[in-house]
Amino acid sequence: MRYPSVRATLVAAMIAALPGVAAAQFPPPPSPPGSPPAAVQDRWPNPPNPPQADQVQPTAQQPAPPRQPEQAKPAPPPAPAANRARPAAQKPVPRGPATEVACTGVFVKDSSHLKLATKYDSRNIVFGKVNGSDATTIDASVLFPNDPKRRLEVLWNNEADRSETSVIAINGKSQWTAPKGLKLGLAIAALEKANGRPFKLTGFDSDGAASVVGWEGGALATLPGGCKIGIRLFADPKAPEKARSAVAGDNELLSNDPKMLAIKPTIGEILIGY
Repeated sequence: MRYPSVRATLVAAMIAALPGVAAAQFPPPPSPPGSPPAAVQDRWPNPPNPPQADQVQPTAQQPAPPRQPEQAKPAPPPAPAANRARPAAQKPVPRGPATEVACTGVFVKDSSHLKLATKYDSRNIVFGKVNGSDATTIDASVLFPNDPKRRLEVLWNNEADRSETSVIAINGKSQWTAPKGLKLGLAIAALEKANGRPFKLTGFDSDGAASVVGWEGGALATLPGGCKIGIRLFADPKAPEKARSAVAGDNELLSNDPKMLAIKPTIGEILIGY
């Protein structure tokens, strides 16, 4: 696949040497409470009616004959098992499509547009142009193109056949997750925890973004399935200009550098490549 020269350099660097350098811009209400119990006076037994004033009371009553004990009625035999009411079977809760990119399944190196269409339904995938670097566009398969939260861009090494995965991009408002549970908006401290140690970044560019250039032997340096992961982080827009300037330029910094922590960067783009 031919990339614009800047993009080609960045993607090649991510795949061949260090992960993550690329410039593509690729989340029952409780049931209403039961009816309140009837008022106490409504639940209390009704008192006996008082006798009427004009009702004549007998002066003497013949002793009532002794009452014979009532014979207990035999309990009805149990209904046959076939006729017993069975509890209604609960319908399974439908689950939406998976939103995790792993270096397995349809996201392995030898995947294709067809395999994605088979898994996620051909109505949910298109092949077209996506934004590249320097106002250019490149061809990619796009899952859920009309849903920003489920959008996922996949570039191919073999564009003619739309096969052989090159780069999978999670960006914008996408809620897809990457290996190790990485997702957009994750703070740099959480990213460092996932890696198990500090990692190295470039300085922030004019767009307020920096790229990971080395995982320094951490857990994110090698992933099951042979893929590599690249991350772009964006500075907090509310960070003071002086703090932003301190991490700008061509210098490289570690993720635990106090100057880096001062601007509170978060993940703004995730690139998974082969």
